Amino acid sequence: MNTIAIVDYGMGNFHSVARALQAAAPDADIRVCNQASEIDRASRVVFPGQGAMPDCMRTLNKSGLREAVIRAANTKPLLGVCVGEQMLFSNSEEGNVPCLNVFPGQVKRFAGPQYATSAQTGQEHELLKVPHMGWNCVQQVQDHPLWAGIPDDCHFYFVHSYYVVPDDPALTVGVSHYGQGFTSAVAAANIFAVQFHPEKSADHGLRLYRNFVDWNP
Repeated sequence: MNTIAIVDYGMGNFHSVARALQAAAPDADIRVCNQASEIDRASRVVFPGQGAMPDCMRTLNKSGLREAVIRAANTKPLLGVCVGEQMLFSNSEEGNVPCLNVFPGQVKRFAGPQYATSAQTGQEHELLKVPHMGWNCVQQVQDHPLWAGIPDDCHFYFVHSYYVVPDDPALTVGVSHYGQGFTSAVAAANIFAVQFHPEKSADHGLRLYRNFVDWNP
């Protein structure tokens, strides 16, 4: 049976991810795991995260799961979600924190909020709020098995103030726009990682989870 470990290091919406995976793949054995041995035994791994990067990295290191995540990234299908995607990169501007360095690159903050002056009133009003929160389009800039059955430019749900900037542009498989273009999905070999939340993204999010369960890189 396909055993999927959701990495529970204390900073993430693990149970929401588990419920979405169970809905998308009722035939899979889905486990929220806080032991390295459970992650090592799983056939594939989901690495979610939410909150401030310094807290996430500190909690991951304290949990004893850091090396298990790196082993998974080197050996089996791994799906990073939100801060879980960001943690795969070299370091983050948020607290100037070193991350896992699975992928070379930086995690940067949106420049907003941005303001404009109304021609009618002469008053400034906010154009873009940070964090970026809500539904946004994802353009599929490279084909990938995890995009199967998901229309290009469809909407996914985002909640974030930071985004990844890979050193290698070829890692980017999805881009979105929020005042600027930014990478919203990356992939290489056995890893696929997204800035948005599939578990909050209705049918397209469930399809992405199903595609991950069926993916054999």
